[in-house]
Order: sequence, then C-alpha cells, then structure tokens
Amino acid sequence: MTTPGDRDSPASALPFLGVALAFLITMLGTTLPTPLYPVYQARFDFSQLTITVIFAVYALGVMGALVATGRWSDQLGRRPMLGAGLAAAAISDVIFLSSDGLSSLLVGRFVSGISAGIFTATATVAVMELAPAAWSRRAAFLATAVNMGGLGLGPIVAGLLVEYLPWPLRLAYGIHLGLAVLAALAILKAPETVTRPARPRLTLQRLKVPEEVRDIFLPAAIAGFAGFALLGFFTATAPAFMIGVLGHDNLALSGLAAGSVFFASTLGQLVQERFPAPWRLPLGCAGVILGASLVGVGIGLGSLACFLLGALVAGTGQGMAFRAGLGAVVQASPVDQRGGVAATFFIVAYIALSIPVVGIGLTIRAFGLAPAGMAFAGGVALLAGSSLLSLLWLRQRTAKA
Repeated sequence: MTTPGDRDSPASALPFLGVALAFLITMLGTTLPTPLYPVYQARFDFSQLTITVIFAVYALGVMGALVATGRWSDQLGRRPMLGAGLAAAAISDVIFLSSDGLSSLLVGRFVSGISAGIFTATATVAVMELAPAAWSRRAAFLATAVNMGGLGLGPIVAGLLVEYLPWPLRLAYGIHLGLAVLAALAILKAPETVTRPARPRLTLQRLKVPEEVRDIFLPAAIAGFAGFALLGFFTATAPAFMIGVLGHDNLALSGLAAGSVFFASTLGQLVQERFPAPWRLPLGCAGVILGASLVGVGIGLGSLACFLLGALVAGTGQGMAFRAGLGAVVQASPVDQRGGVAATFFIVAYIALSIPVVGIGLTIRAFGLAPAGMAFAGGVALLAGSSLLSLLWLRQRTAKA
C-alpha cells in the first residue's frame, strides 16, 4: 500500500481536481434536503420532531459507514470505494426523486449518510495523495475545504432552486444525479494510489483512546461535540427557525443561513494556523461560545442579523476547534494507533449531529421553537465553556509538573 510519504507527487493537477470535484459533488448532495424540509413538512404533514429524526438517520448512516468501511480503501483501493460512495449518492437521489412519504425519506437519508461516510473516509486521503507537489503542504486543508465547501453549497443550491424554479421536491435531486455522472467520469480518470494486496482483509474500524491521549482527548472531543451539534442545528432546523421565529419564509435565505456555517468552518480551519498551537483549541472554544450565544440572543430577539452573525462566528470557532482538536489528539497518539483515535474522534462528532438534533425536536414539541432554540444555544455554549475550562486546567497542571 502506498501513502503520500512514499510516492512521488503527481505531475498533473487534473487527477487531484477531478477527485476533489467528485468529493464536492457528493457532499453537496448530502445537505440538499435542508431548505426542502419545510416543503416536505407541508406536503406530508410532518412535525418538526419528525424532521429532526429524518436528519438523525443520516448521521447514523455516516457513522455506520465510517466504522464499517473506514479502512477498506487501504485494501480494495481508493477508486472502488469512491465509486461505491458515489453509487450510494446516486441511489439516494433516485429515492428522493420518487419519494412519497416518510419511509422513503428515511431510507433516502440513510443511504445518503452511507455515501457521506464512505467519501469522508476515502476521498480525504485520495485528495491528499493526488495533490501536486506544489500543493502538498496544503493538501490536508484542501481536502477539508472541499468537504465543507460541498456541505455548504448543498443548502444554498437547493434553496435557490426550490424558491425560484419549479418542481421543488424533484429538481435539486435531478440536477445532482446529473452531476454524479460527471463525478463518476472524474473518478474513472483518476489513477489508483493504492497497491491492492493479494488477499484483502476487510475489517471494521477499531475505535480506541489510548491512556496517554485521554487528558487532551476529553476537552477536544467535548469541543468537537459542541461544534458539530451547532452544525446539525443549522442543517436540520435553520429553515424552521428562519420561518417560525425570525419571520423570513424565503427558502433561499434559509439555505444561505445553513450553508454559511460550513463556509465559516472552512475559514476557521484556515485562520487557526495563524495562532500559536497551544491557543488554537481554546480560541476555537471561545468562538463557539460567542457564536452560540449570539444565535440564542438572535432567536430570543427575533433578530436575523444577530442570528446570522452567530452562525458565522460559531462556524469559525467550530472550524478552529475541530482542526486543532483533531490535530492535538492525533499528535498525542502512538503512531500505530492514530487511525483508530481519529476515527473515534469523528464518531463523537457525528453523534453530535444526531442525538442533540432529536433533542431539539422533542423540546420544540414540548415548549415551542424559540425556547428550544435558546436552550440549545445555551447548552452548546456551556459545553464549549466546559471544554475551555478543562483546557486551562490541563495547561496549569502541565506547567506545575
């Protein structure tokens, strides 16, 4: 098996750009339903709790794919796994195109989650391996930027289509299905970067946190949980709050609000490099605290400007905290256990996409939109605050040692 460290960088940027495009297209498809949820809700008479459950099913698909197939591309090759992920994305499009009720939406979201899980594990590595020599130092960030860029574009594209063009529950998926064909061609043209063993061993991704990593893993995981819970909040419920609390029923605007968090996350992952390493995770936590507080205040005051500002600040903090936290726990891990530690960190993050969102749905049913939104924002701020305090305590303890 080859790795970025033991092969020559490609002379051409075309394979890199092709796989990056396929990555972006696939992740774009996973967030297309966000601005469509109000339309589904009206068409099929769903409650907001049902919408959050539909979203949580997606996160379960992601986690299942990460655990089951996270290491398969090392054995089967990058291209076969990318093809499998793209096939899952296309299947989910077909399911959504023919959806006529709750059961098909649940199945479509689960299959979409599988495609995201496969691509998150495989395309990230493939993009890094195919990066030209001139871009090798930025390869990891470029892979993350493509991932987050696709997630951010999904709600924006779907919001524009559903607001201004016909066939609100069909057009976005039809266009994405066409884009998937383009992505398939890009994958077919890309070179394989893995030497397949004679007898591939397909094993589950082992989740582990070695004892020497636990001190930094806990605050980093809490910060990651808080940040991803906010991403889930905007992806699953932003349209509901935009319409029901802030009084803006333009679905293109709802898509922009949801997508902006992911673009801000990409910015946060970039700017964190400008700060000293010991301050990156604490600053990310502070950004999540401030951003979540602004989101809560925006909901309480019914202020769109405050709500959107909170989304941008929280997204930037999430990006800083996530990249710094993942980097810290991987660096602290034994070399032969880093894959399992990283996978465990990702699983914590994706749990944060599912369980808290369902909690929002239950709270909305019991207390209403505004109280549920403010309570959720406050809970995220408290989680990030506990992570920040843990980091400061750990730093003080280390200084005394």
